[in-house]
Amino acid sequence: MDGDILSSENKAAAGGGVSRRAVVLGLVLLVLIAPAAFYGEFLYGTTYEFGSGVPAMAPLVVLFLLAVVNPLLGRVLGGGLGRRELLAIYGIVLVGAPLVTHGILGWMLPMGINQYYLARAIPEWETAFLQYVPVWFAPSDVATAENFFQGRASVPWGEWWTPLAAWGSFMTALFLSTLFLMVLFQRQWITHERLSFPLAQVPLEMVREGGKRDGGRGRVAAGWVFWIGFLISFGLTSLSRLSGMFPAIPDVPLSGVTLMQWQRTGPLAGLGAFELWLVPWMIALAYLIPKELSFSCWFFWVLRIGLTVAAIAAGATPQRPEEWWGSTFPAPTYQGGGALLALSVWAVWVGRRHLGRAIRLAFSRGGEGEEAKEPLTYRWALIGFLLTFGYMVYFCWAAGSRVTVGAAIVGLIIINYFMWARLRGETGLGFIPFPLSVNSMIVVPFGSTIFRPQEVVTLLYARWTYFPGFGESFEVCTGNALESFKIADSARISSRALTYAIMGGFVVSLAIGMFVVMTGMYEYGFFNTRGGAASGWLRGQLRGIGTSVFTMLTTPTKSDVNGTIAMGAGAVVAILLGTLRLRFWWWPFHPVGYLAANAWGMHWFSQPFFLGWALKSVAIRYGGLRLFRRTVPLAIGLIVGDFVSQGLWVALLTPLRAAGVNV
Repeated sequence: MDGDILSSENKAAAGGGVSRRAVVLGLVLLVLIAPAAFYGEFLYGTTYEFGSGVPAMAPLVVLFLLAVVNPLLGRVLGGGLGRRELLAIYGIVLVGAPLVTHGILGWMLPMGINQYYLARAIPEWETAFLQYVPVWFAPSDVATAENFFQGRASVPWGEWWTPLAAWGSFMTALFLSTLFLMVLFQRQWITHERLSFPLAQVPLEMVREGGKRDGGRGRVAAGWVFWIGFLISFGLTSLSRLSGMFPAIPDVPLSGVTLMQWQRTGPLAGLGAFELWLVPWMIALAYLIPKELSFSCWFFWVLRIGLTVAAIAAGATPQRPEEWWGSTFPAPTYQGGGALLALSVWAVWVGRRHLGRAIRLAFSRGGEGEEAKEPLTYRWALIGFLLTFGYMVYFCWAAGSRVTVGAAIVGLIIINYFMWARLRGETGLGFIPFPLSVNSMIVVPFGSTIFRPQEVVTLLYARWTYFPGFGESFEVCTGNALESFKIADSARISSRALTYAIMGGFVVSLAIGMFVVMTGMYEYGFFNTRGGAASGWLRGQLRGIGTSVFTMLTTPTKSDVNGTIAMGAGAVVAILLGTLRLRFWWWPFHPVGYLAANAWGMHWFSQPFFLGWALKSVAIRYGGLRLFRRTVPLAIGLIVGDFVSQGLWVALLTPLRAAGVNV
């Protein structure tokens, strides 16, 4: 049973690693992480992605530290935590920890009240769209809004109960619906298609089972190859931090160094600025994934640059390749949006036999035995998905949308989450955002004239659910849940017990997170936090929501023909690449690489992915799979060392800045 032959296995109970103490410890850690994330991310700016991000910092650091101190925990818990218990704790924290971050609760809670606050200076908003905002979306009281943004006040819970219940229930339904969807598809992706799940390899390789001498406690991998990678990455990250604090200490610049300035005129503007991005964990991630994926990512990025140069040479306005947002040729984000929609259909088509079997089992009697190892029975997963999907459509209808429009909004959000989770499972590319936002996917082919004012409000007030899609917003919880299923499958953890624990952890983290963020904002004021800084991403996004609603209602648009054609072209290319890949085993181009290159972010990862692909090609060419497998711990060590270093610096700098030390 995966090496669990020891005393700690008995304490893991029948849950296959999901013991009572593992669940309790996971929930306690979520309670502790919530305020740590708020203070580190919002108040003192010691981190930007404490609970979210890809890989996720907080869960990885927690797992590493638990494995390190496990011998000491053995004296308290009696026998220490087994490997499966440690991985179960990691799964619980992985899904719940992201909630208290700038991209989820920090994005959702100020969304509605911000528009009432800004309307004091923009009175035309009152008549243009605030009259269409449901009263249960956000408090409209002037004092309640001012205190949220300026602070030094207690939380007026009476004004907030209804909005918190409304959006909290929508968030819960969205999480559960996509969780149920992952239950229906995870066996197809884990067993049948055997996706690589590179990020799941990190905890699985990092934590090993101890021998009989130490009671079988889980421990950090003891191989020297792992520790070489760990020390290299840990040292470089720490040196960079120290150099920023003490300029006399030399730094080893590996990222963000401009080697060639952006040429603002002429076709060469399409090359963009040439910057150095050689972050070790990025290279290590590319080393872990299949070669055709890493190759396709950087190849299609180079192709995107070439198309941008060609477009500028043909008379288009000079722009950087990563900032080409328009629908004129080559319209990269529109191609990516079409590719995403097409690949979601493709993923269902490829898995149609498994999905058909799951549906048959859901409606049959006596099929529970065949589903014993599944996270949930297919019947409950299917029922749960339909109920939660229906509730979200009802939510939109109650806000004033037609049922068809509500179903389209919810359906597109779920498609984005579905594909983001698969993208992460297949390539680790969870850092790639959605090429097109949900509102663009709806407005581009149909225009905004067909929507009622209430539908525009609902569509854009739900923007926190689908933007930026960069491993920072709510889709990360779905991807993390799928990753937890993979970890449970590989480590022989009871996936059903882990699923229940994950659900409980999500509810606890949501409740604690709402309390922490609300009390923190009313105590310090949103504008006094990093998220509310004048140049902050979150503040700009919140202001942009009201502007977007106002513009869509006062300046309605028709269908964007160029954008629709580009989306169609992206869909055709993605399906063609997928078909050729299935038909010819030697076909080197992967449709996911095409999708990733036509989203924002590949300009950072093209160099690391080229190096990861090149190093893996050399290793396999001259040492075969044996050499590759021996060097995998080096790549894992590079990833772990980087994020453990970041986490420890957050733990060090946050109390120092809280004490007034300028570091």
